[in-house]
Amino acid sequence: MAWGLPTAASLARFCQKLNRLKPLEESSMETSLRRCLSTLDLTLLGVGGMVGSGLYVLTGTVAKDMAGPAVLMSFGVAAVASLLAALCYAEFGARVPRTGSAYLFTYVSMGEVWAFLIGWNVLLEYLIGGAAVARAWSGYLDAIFSHSIRNLTESQVGVWQVPFLAQYPDFLAAGILLVASTFVSCGARVSSWLNHTFSAISLIVILFIIILGFILARPHNWSAEEGGFAPFGFSGIMAGTATCFYAFVGFDVIAASSEEAQNPRQAVPMAIAISLGLAASAYILVSTVLTLMVPWHSLDPDSALADAFYRRGYSWAGFIVAAGSICAMNTVLLSNLFSLPRIVYAMATDGLFFQVFAHVHPRTQVPVMGILVFGVLMALLALLLDLEALVQFLSIGTLLAYTFVAASIIVLRFQKSSPPSSPGPASPDLTAKKYDSFSDHIQLVGAVQASIPEPGQLRPSLRPYLGFLGGLSPGTAVAWALGILVGSAIMLGCVLVFGDSPLYLPQWGYILLLLISGMVFLLSLLVLGAHQQQHRQDTFQIPLVPLTPALSILLNICLMLKLSYLTWLRFAIWLLIGLAVYFGYGIRHSKENQEESPELNTTRYVVFPSGSLEETVQPVQPMQPASQAPAQGPDSME
Repeated sequence: MAWGLPTAASLARFCQKLNRLKPLEESSMETSLRRCLSTLDLTLLGVGGMVGSGLYVLTGTVAKDMAGPAVLMSFGVAAVASLLAALCYAEFGARVPRTGSAYLFTYVSMGEVWAFLIGWNVLLEYLIGGAAVARAWSGYLDAIFSHSIRNLTESQVGVWQVPFLAQYPDFLAAGILLVASTFVSCGARVSSWLNHTFSAISLIVILFIIILGFILARPHNWSAEEGGFAPFGFSGIMAGTATCFYAFVGFDVIAASSEEAQNPRQAVPMAIAISLGLAASAYILVSTVLTLMVPWHSLDPDSALADAFYRRGYSWAGFIVAAGSICAMNTVLLSNLFSLPRIVYAMATDGLFFQVFAHVHPRTQVPVMGILVFGVLMALLALLLDLEALVQFLSIGTLLAYTFVAASIIVLRFQKSSPPSSPGPASPDLTAKKYDSFSDHIQLVGAVQASIPEPGQLRPSLRPYLGFLGGLSPGTAVAWALGILVGSAIMLGCVLVFGDSPLYLPQWGYILLLLISGMVFLLSLLVLGAHQQQHRQDTFQIPLVPLTPALSILLNICLMLKLSYLTWLRFAIWLLIGLAVYFGYGIRHSKENQEESPELNTTRYVVFPSGSLEETVQPVQPMQPASQAPAQGPDSME
């Protein structure tokens, strides 16, 4: 069996490589990028990422086909669900002011291979999302000119009948992406100024829609004669919630931009909260006036707002709505083109992606290669592909990123807090008194450690009742509880989403599965809550941990399970391509791979008895054999 030992050791080293963590450099503000974004800049970036074509298309679709006038409740519930994920992003963005968003958050808490796969999926999300919005922008503009642009293109190029390709090349969509990429490559300040302009116009148009819509409101449209407020019942509201949830995807651009924020610890949480509140208010109020202006069952799902004003005799208002929708879609394009190169830049600087994308232009201080390369790639997708079948594919990558960020918050909260990089002034209690012996130092340190339990340890007040957990090393019970929580959330989500019909279970079996999975989920939550957490006053922290991220994990899993089988198949294929890139390039070029041996960059500390607190702990150079250590005199401790 001797031949098996090297194999087992190699396998263990390989698994360690996959799960190695990026060191958490919380207090570092040094960056190659320019810190020029204020709280207002970040807020408008978030609003621009969330309030786009969905406001002008999604409201009518959900109202007519899913929820009726209760669409406003669907948006309200979706906003609360998005808030759970947004809070997790806010804590990470304030604590780790680095570009990378969900990729970086996963890297510092879950492991390298998971971080790469999350970054890989977020990359595809931005690529397809930007291309889809560009085609929607092109289609909306084409509709204003009675489809003359499409007719001209089809007459010159012809109509294509190729699977996965569009019926005709959309030169307008590709062109707007190339122009937007050029502006974004000019620097964060130029991108922010453009986003300010388009966001301001979009918000003014939304305010106009709300005011004029309430003037034209007819409460009769919510009456029983027209079908009532909730014609599809509670199930319709929840079905609408699942669709409306994706309207709020886009706030992660704020976390992705935290490395360019002037004061990320304050600006990132505030910008996420304000932008989500503004987006939720806009969606709820617009859907309210839309269903009050005209009966919900007569809405045109393709252009509900413009059609509603036209039917009420205000055709001129339709042009204002069209202008607002184009500006709103421009902000989404800028948001995608702003975030995508920064995710790629973060992966490239860590060595997991090709190094050419880590280059920052010395004058504009933006990752210009990433902007240009992926801007051109996004334009090609918009030019050639039929993106309607791929839009649902975006959802699974976003929800997976949300799930990992929520799990990372739990991991981070129960980890031992890293020491500050620059210690503050010494405490008067420690410097005012002169200690005479080494035992005085040991007693002082021991008393402080005993009074403050280490994060990941069982709370002292619960040790008499949960003594069997107290003997485990710090973090062990937390890791097991988190794994069980995610497993029970998947089981509970399957029971809730699929019900008893697809599982062919009797009623008692369905109820039993529901109770078992629910109880295991709650018990794992209680075990997590029984352990000591980090409590910090210097940065934003989400309330009610682990409950808040656990609810976010459960919700995201339920929404992922509602996606089609074809979406999961495409997702699996994309993951396999990502794994090929990681194992072919990333695992060998990772910066953490250069630190395979933990001793190479570890400073060893030796304790000496001394009358001075500063001389008590002294470093020994790394990798220095004990025989070569400096002599400490007869009083040195071995």
